[in-house]
Amino acid sequence: MEWASDASPTDHPTFRWGGIIEAVGEGVDQSRIGERVWLWNAQGTDRPFGTAAEYTTIPAEQAVKLPNGVDFSTGAGLGVPGCTAHYAVFGNGPVGGQRLLVQGGAGAVGYLAVQLATLGGAHVIATVSGKAKMEMALAAGAHDVINYREEDVVDRIDSLTEGEGVDRIIEVDLAANLQTDVVVLRPNGSIASYSSTSDPSPRIDYYPLAFKDLKVHFIQGYLLPATSRRSALDELTTWLGAGQLDVKIGARYGLDETALAHETLESGDALGQIVIEL
Repeated sequence: MEWASDASPTDHPTFRWGGIIEAVGEGVDQSRIGERVWLWNAQGTDRPFGTAAEYTTIPAEQAVKLPNGVDFSTGAGLGVPGCTAHYAVFGNGPVGGQRLLVQGGAGAVGYLAVQLATLGGAHVIATVSGKAKMEMALAAGAHDVINYREEDVVDRIDSLTEGEGVDRIIEVDLAANLQTDVVVLRPNGSIASYSSTSDPSPRIDYYPLAFKDLKVHFIQGYLLPATSRRSALDELTTWLGAGQLDVKIGARYGLDETALAHETLESGDALGQIVIEL
């Protein structure tokens, strides 16, 4: 069993697993024993002590068959960020032919969102905070990448879109970026926000959003609607098996190095997800 963790230094980490089914409960097909799987919501609101362990027990539907040739570390990197990214990208409908901005295109969710939006046929613009992250976002398939520490995001998007703006935004920090989002979005556009790290109580000015008829969709990766969850599981697994989806691993540790893994997580130095390998 392997598990992965990701979060910004100010977030609580989330954990996902990949491994082999060793036993099943009553009513579960015995043929699943020995199956290689990746898990979603292995740690949720009802698992307060985490999943840094060799074994875990979950409902059968939360163990998804891992495609042949895909290693456990990759499978462990899906779970919450993969499903969150899928719902953020496709939760408001198809994105083919649209311009989509991914704020934080090198983060755990953002990196996957760039890939999923590209696979969905969108023209993807991503923001990042440095050269290494710019290379990550480009490798994920972003058509254009903006280093927000060196460039004005509004001006660059205005130039890239010839003043038309973007149709949708995947948002990593609503409080920090809302004003920018409102400016660069086209009328009737939408923001899918899965975090507001800099301020959990962001100020929202009503009329700038209303006068553009904008939609803000608050995303919680643990609570996808059933149809969206099924779609995410099916498409993530299909694209993973086809080699079209990459999970970036930034650091690997043994179970006895779990404390060091958390320290690396808190430092924010790892580019990609942190994996504990057993």
